[in-house]
Amino acid sequence: MMQHDAPRKTIGPQAAQLITSLHEDNQTVFRMEDVRRILGLGEPTARSFVRKLVNRGVAARLKPGLFILVPFELGREREYMGNPLIVARELAGGKDYFLSHGTAMEIHGMVTQPQLVVHVTTPAQRRPLRIMGTEFRFIAANRDGFFGLKDHWITKQEKIRVSDPERTVIDGLRLPEYCGGLTELAKGIWIRKPDLKADRLVDYAQRMDVGAVTRRLGYLMELYDIGTSEDRDRLRSRLTDTYSNLDPLLPAEGRYLRKWRLRLNVSPDELLSTVRT
Repeated sequence: MMQHDAPRKTIGPQAAQLITSLHEDNQTVFRMEDVRRILGLGEPTARSFVRKLVNRGVAARLKPGLFILVPFELGREREYMGNPLIVARELAGGKDYFLSHGTAMEIHGMVTQPQLVVHVTTPAQRRPLRIMGTEFRFIAANRDGFFGLKDHWITKQEKIRVSDPERTVIDGLRLPEYCGGLTELAKGIWIRKPDLKADRLVDYAQRMDVGAVTRRLGYLMELYDIGTSEDRDRLRSRLTDTYSNLDPLLPAEGRYLRKWRLRLNVSPDELLSTVRT
């Protein structure tokens, strides 16, 4: 019992004020500037203060300048990250980001196995980060690529921004390597088939305006009988004569399908059998 009470006893009035203020703002992840603002401390004093909080197990350091409050019930836990999706939001600075690709697929129930990497789309390219065994990978997108997004509440107080299911499909068709490959994405499409909005898929593909995405989407919508022939005609009207590989991660082999200007380096039988097992 003493172990669990220990951090509580080592909290002085300043630490209590910081924790109370952060909780009132529904904030578990905080920065050095938050400490300075809430407690009115100068830079060196704030650093020394936060170092003591970490040593006592009151907070854990996520990366330089970024910290998280450790729940009291965990005692003197140093290796605590909390919810990685909230950490991803804070790593992105809390604005101009969305959780995407394999992470969005997991949030929308489109995966059959847990994801080991958190994918975050941001306006600028950033280096990947590993925090306490979780890898955060950042994918760059232009400002006009920030569409098809929604808020997802993780707790009653904490929300993150994520691509909606249709946008998640479009992103996966563009960069399937961040979704576990085209076959994994196809399984996700099949899982969500009853509630995917075909017109929205087509709208998003046309807005992204990437030929390979248009081809792959049209083919998979036809294969899995998603939407109407009019939806698919809208996609076909945009095709040029260039051919793309159905799966960009696999060798360029297999037959050519003129209708969708695709090289089928994954067979339709394989795509149909993986979703029916």
